[in-house]
Amino acid sequence: MSSTDKKKSTLFKFLSIFSVVRIYNVLLIILAQYLTSIFILSDKNFIEVIFDFNLFLLILCSSISIASGYIINNFYDEKKDIINKPIKYKIDDVVKSSTKINFYFILNFIVVIFASFISIRAIIFFVIYIFFLWLYSHKLKRTLLIGNLFYSILTITPFFAILLYFKNIDLIIVAYALFLFFILLLKDLTKDLKNLAGDFTQNYQTIPVVFGESFTRVLITLITLINIILIFNLFLNFSSGYMYLYYGFSFLMLIVFIFRLYRSKNVSDYLKLHNILRLIIATGVFSIILLAI
Repeated sequence: MSSTDKKKSTLFKFLSIFSVVRIYNVLLIILAQYLTSIFILSDKNFIEVIFDFNLFLLILCSSISIASGYIINNFYDEKKDIINKPIKYKIDDVVKSSTKINFYFILNFIVVIFASFISIRAIIFFVIYIFFLWLYSHKLKRTLLIGNLFYSILTITPFFAILLYFKNIDLIIVAYALFLFFILLLKDLTKDLKNLAGDFTQNYQTIPVVFGESFTRVLITLITLINIILIFNLFLNFSSGYMYLYYGFSFLMLIVFIFRLYRSKNVSDYLKLHNILRLIIATGVFSIILLAI
């Protein structure tokens, strides 16, 4: 193999690893944690929060844990991803499964080392978190409804880590967390509709597999209505700065989501629904800045 081919091979492997760990999601969560710390949780100024070494380690441990969670999830989902995500599977498959598992253990070891610089409680927290990420990927995500609930819980868990760090649990935090939880639940149920073929083939007991698409649409509609109620609660009780702009945007997106839901019939349609929810989440991260305006 020529040096050029070796460089290309190495580059493809790096791109594959970035795809497996979903680096864009990890970076978004890092940004969300820092913005939440700066504009909601901390009484310190911007510079002090940015250079808070323990907070940096806490967010670093969270992001590495999440990345390792994506790796183990990718490992267990390999067979259904061949059906549900053929293009992504080809990218992810550039790196051998054994290499992914080794990388998974290395990342978890790094998390424990970094957590030890914070406190023994941080070590316990992240060891438990890593365990449940593995349990979710290995077992829970195949279990009816439990998988959806644990997906939402595990996604918002890193934010509880910084809540405990700042010892600042306010009603506004609870309100935002509740809204995010139901948006994530909605996103996961929509993903189950999109992945119905692969889930059915691999005997994943998701709601669309067990109860069918029609029932899942009704359930998704009910959860969407819960989210709309939560948006009104946020607008009426927690409308600091220009956050009402985000609430209005989320409301409109959810209305569009419901209308498109009953017109969706194939993977492409469900992917568009899934992307609407991803847009609401991503916009929500950046909208935290609106609290300070």
